[in-house]
Amino acid sequence: MKATIDWTGDAGFKAASGSGHEVQMDGPPDHGGKNQGPRPMELVLMGLGGCSSFDVMSILQKSRQDVTDCHTELEAERADSVPSVFTKIHLHFVVTGNSLKENLVKRAVSLSAEKYCSASIMLEKAGVEITHSYEIRDAS
Repeated sequence: MKATIDWTGDAGFKAASGSGHEVQMDGPPDHGGKNQGPRPMELVLMGLGGCSSFDVMSILQKSRQDVTDCHTELEAERADSVPSVFTKIHLHFVVTGNSLKENLVKRAVSLSAEKYCSASIMLEKAGVEITHSYEIRDAS
């Protein structure tokens, strides 16, 4: 896996992935930025959410669950001092579908957290406390 980062002026940077996708990052105005993109740490949080959501959906699809939507909300706390690392992150999955089985949704969330989500496991090994919750909504 590879990526490149190019300065675009002030506190802005363009990140390019090895697969050919780009994301504009920027800092807040009080740090010289123009607020034209997410902060780097926001991208870390979004990456965690994407990684875990990908796992949950993949597991539910393999379990033949009729999922119509999956929405994941993440909330993080950071250290007050520099480096301002994440100290706690909570992921809340809202899974919508038809006749979803709670034990399979719970299993998908647990498997992602404990076995499959590389981002989650890496952050936990770095000392971040990560918790998960879920709710199931009927699509009808």
